[in-house]
Amino acid sequence: MKAMTYRSNGKLLLSGEYAVLDGAKALAIPTRYGQTLEVVPTKESILHWKSLRSDGSIWFEETFQLPSFTFKKKSPEHTTIATQLVRLLRIAQALNPSFLQQEGAMVTTALGFPQTWGLGSSSTLINNLAQWAEINPYTLLWKGFGGSGYDIAAAAAKGPITYSVENQKPKVQKSPLPWDFTEHLYFVHLNKKQNSRNAIEKYRKQPSSEETIKKISQLTNELTRCTKFAVFAALLQEHEAIMGQVLNEAPVQSRLFSDFSGTVKSLGAWGGDFVFVASVDPPQNYFQLKGYDTVIPFSEMIYKKTP
Repeated sequence: MKAMTYRSNGKLLLSGEYAVLDGAKALAIPTRYGQTLEVVPTKESILHWKSLRSDGSIWFEETFQLPSFTFKKKSPEHTTIATQLVRLLRIAQALNPSFLQQEGAMVTTALGFPQTWGLGSSSTLINNLAQWAEINPYTLLWKGFGGSGYDIAAAAAKGPITYSVENQKPKVQKSPLPWDFTEHLYFVHLNKKQNSRNAIEKYRKQPSSEETIKKISQLTNELTRCTKFAVFAALLQEHEAIMGQVLNEAPVQSRLFSDFSGTVKSLGAWGGDFVFVASVDPPQNYFQLKGYDTVIPFSEMIYKKTP
């Protein structure tokens, strides 16, 4: 029986965080760091699942009996992960009743980035699982976890995209960026992972107004057309100021990097994961002196389709 391998890109949301949940247009990039899912069909009525970290070590492993998906409960953390996985698999079966009915499988997932980076360990899994089950990945996401769906769009994208949800349908558009200053753009990891679902729940208590959604969409459009570095940096600062008011939080630059000569913008859930940095001078020394060692140039982060 032939093995199949599926791959999905990680993601970073450059504009539209939170507001994309309410219909704002957002700008996202797929990352070169992603996740693979390898499936080896078996004649046994079992699903053996193994998940690998980026260093090749195992972070989750379980054998499920089919068709019941029963498993031996172990530690609370292990049981929680196994239960969440079973829930996704059952949703996939509801969407495609023939999925995992005639045979079992040996499945190995492999992350191409540290779990703490927040590049989409869940979204890449969902997109890979949807490919395997031959179902709509957005439906699997929304039934399984919720969220805007931009991360699913990025998982399959070949380059930068704009994303919005209109009438409960994802709208994805390719967005070639005219930025000739990408050598001055970087991503810096804040040494902690933010729980996006908790951040979304907090945002839901104070969602964006129609005026904010319109303004964020306008800023996204301006960013995708911007050709001047100084204007670009000003647009990032304006975006931070608007979302800071919505979230009632101080932007990350004023909290952590007030003495930095460039511009720092939060990405995704505020308070963790990566920030977006625009700096004329290489910023590695500045951030490393503050204890932030993961500084990745834009060109090394973004996914590039190979011929």
